[in-house]
Amino acid sequence: MIFLGSDHRGFQLKERVKQLLAAWGHRVEDLGTHGPEPVDYPDLAAPVAWRVAEGRGQGILICGTGIGMSVAANKVPGVRAALCLNRQMAAQGRAHLDANVLVLGAEVVPLEELEPILRAWLSTPFEGGRHRRRLAKIERIERRCWERAGA
Repeated sequence: MIFLGSDHRGFQLKERVKQLLAAWGHRVEDLGTHGPEPVDYPDLAAPVAWRVAEGRGQGILICGTGIGMSVAANKVPGVRAALCLNRQMAAQGRAHLDANVLVLGAEVVPLEELEPILRAWLSTPFEGGRHRRRLAKIERIERRCWERAGA
């Protein structure tokens, strides 16, 4: 399952992503926004991020630049949201980070890059190896944050 979310600035691109994913045979759940009316990006990032953190699938988030969605999604423990502007970033985000949320900036990603980004992110496997050690360090940071917060 791929969970989609966007704010109003990413709405049009989200609709295009949804069409592409469906045409390629992926199961998609669109968590909003469902129109061009202004909304706050954290309100859309959170439901996608929590579903991903629960292991229910992957996520794709879209806002104007992708920065806000990246920041919001990465606050959820277990989420590794990668802002990707091209195919190389998407492939490396999956191969090295095992990114489970792809973030796109509707106003900065060239339309001709959209399909290559999506294909790379969907098809590139996690390399493991030395990257597992690095992910373990990220997980320790997350645990320490929760401990300091008293969770």
